Order: sequence, then C-alpha cells, then structure tokens
Amino acid sequence: MTVVQIGGSVVGLALIVTVFYDLFQTVVLPRPAVRKVQLARGIVRPMWLIWRWVSQRTTRLERSEARLAAFAPIALLSLFLVWAVVLVVGYGLLLDGLAGQIRPPPPDFITSIYISASTLVPLSYGDFVPEGGMARLVIIAESATGVALAALAITLLFSLYESFRSREELVVSLDALAGAPPSGLQILETAAKHGMRPELTETFDEWRRWSAMVLESHLAYPLLVYFRSSHDNEAWINSFGAVMDAAVLIISTVDDDSEGPARLMVRIGNHLVEDMSWVFGLKGATDGIVERAEYQVAVDRLIKAGYRVRDTEAGWKQFAELRSKYASPLNQMAHWLVIPPAEWIGDRSYIPHRAKIAPRSRRHKAAAGESK
Repeated sequence: MTVVQIGGSVVGLALIVTVFYDLFQTVVLPRPAVRKVQLARGIVRPMWLIWRWVSQRTTRLERSEARLAAFAPIALLSLFLVWAVVLVVGYGLLLDGLAGQIRPPPPDFITSIYISASTLVPLSYGDFVPEGGMARLVIIAESATGVALAALAITLLFSLYESFRSREELVVSLDALAGAPPSGLQILETAAKHGMRPELTETFDEWRRWSAMVLESHLAYPLLVYFRSSHDNEAWINSFGAVMDAAVLIISTVDDDSEGPARLMVRIGNHLVEDMSWVFGLKGATDGIVERAEYQVAVDRLIKAGYRVRDTEAGWKQFAELRSKYASPLNQMAHWLVIPPAEWIGDRSYIPHRAKIAPRSRRHKAAAGESK
C-alpha cells in the first residue's frame, strides 16, 4: 500500500466509525444524546430552513401545508441516503487501499466505489472477487452493514409512525372539546355548556399521560416534531398549549374540582416544554404572552359559561406567572414549525399592540408618496 492508500484507508475507517456512531445516537439510543455532535441534526435543521422557505413561496395555504407535511418523511429518507453514501465512500476508500487483494484489481477509485456500493446494497455481480483475507473481511463487514442499515430503516420507520399515531389520536379527539384550532378557554366553555365539568379531570389525566409519552418519544427521536397533523387547523403544539391554558385557568381563576389534576398536568407539561427547549436550543425571556385585557375577556366568558371566578387581580398575577413558564417556548416552536395560529399560541401579529413599526426607510417612502 502506498502512503496515499494508507491515508485514504484511515479516512475511510473514520467515515465508517462516524456513521456508526451517528446511527447509534439517532436510531438505536432510546434517549436524547447529551452534548454530542450528531450528523442528523446538522442535516435536518438546514434542510428544514430551506424547505420551509420554499414551501411558503405560495399564496395558497393548502399547498404550503402539503409541502410542509412532506418534509418529515423526505428528511427521514434523506438521512438514510446520506448515511448510505458516506458508508459507500468509507468502504470504497478501504477497498481502494486493498486493491492488490482484489481480482481483477480495481483500476481507479471510482471502480472501488462501485464495488463498495454493489456490496452494501447488495447487488454484487461477481466481476470483482476479494482474494486477500483483509479484503474479504471488508466485503463481509460492508455486506453486514447494508443488512443492518436496512433493518434499522424499517424499524425506525415503524417506530416513528407508531409514535406519531399515538400522538395524533388524542389531538384529533380534543377537537370536540377545544375546537379547531384548539383553545384552552373553549375547553372550559364546552365542558360547562354540555354539563361535562367532571370530565375535565379525565381530560387533564389523559393529557398528562400524553405529555409523558411525547416527552419520551420526541426527545429520543426529534424528527417526530416535524411530522404534521393530517387534519386542517390542527397541530400537536396547539392542542397541548390549549390543555395547558385550560389547566392554568383552572388553577388561577376558576373554582373547580379538577384543580388537582390540572396542577399535575401543568407540572408534567412544563417538564415537556423545558426538555424540548433544551433539544431545540430555544431561549427567550419568560413571558406569559397573553395581555391583561385578553385575560379579562377570558374571565368574562368563563363567568358567562357559569363558572365561579376568584379574585381577578390575584388570578391575573398567578395566571401570568404560570403561563410564563411555557408560553414563550411554545410560541417559538410554533413559529419554527410554521404551525397554524391558535387563540393564544403561534402568530399574534394581528393583535394591535404587537404590530411592528415599519422600518424608517419604508415610512419615509410612504410619507413621500403622500406628499405627492
């Protein structure tokens, strides 16, 4: 082996080890990798930024949603394609360094890549036969790697879709109670209207278990975050936020027997938000987002629905404090994923006090146009 071939073999071995390490963290390890470098994360996030920008280059909402919904499956296939390509190159570099042990010897690196690719798939036609012990070992290892990669792809696909199905079942069932898009205030109003206030306890218990399930599955496989609901005006972030808002309203404002389950829901929900913020690197000031006037409107609606309301001034302070722990991260995730806005979650630019002031250059142009 020449110095170049030795160097190429070292690089090839490094590429193979890197892919194995990334596959272990991304697919095999059933928990988030702590302070580790992941190729998957470096691929998915830039890909999402480009995909999101392209998907929003249309005025038709249904087309944009359809494109955004296609991202997660395509990203998953792209990850396995990238892993496969890197493995082919890595094993190709090893085989190129062992060219003397293959008959006939591959004349160039492209031919070594061909041998590697046909072995990984595997589609070997027998036109190149390893004769040396090390070359045979590399061929066997790559063939086993190809089988393992296919098995991991199938396993991950079924695991992701099972987690997605479990997540969406409760999201869809919340429609009848919370509306679409969902609202925490609507949950309480519907429960009062149909005499279902005792069922609020069951709702909070179900969503507490749901939060624990999402906490485990979405932290282990962050790609699940990009899987969008197949129903209009629905998103798991909005539904989760609506249940959290309903629980916070119960705790801070309304006298109801479901206060205990509501507190447990908020505790597990805050844990979910905290860990998701860590995974996605979300940072921001603690802000309840909802303004005092909006809270007062909610209180008036609750009184009209038949609830007994506590002192509104103390209730407002507790409401703002409790909501500040999860509102900002949820809003950031909603913006990142381009989620359809709900009542208190997502894009709030339509609210007058949050309207942005136009840039100075634009204001000058507008003033110049008026003067003409």
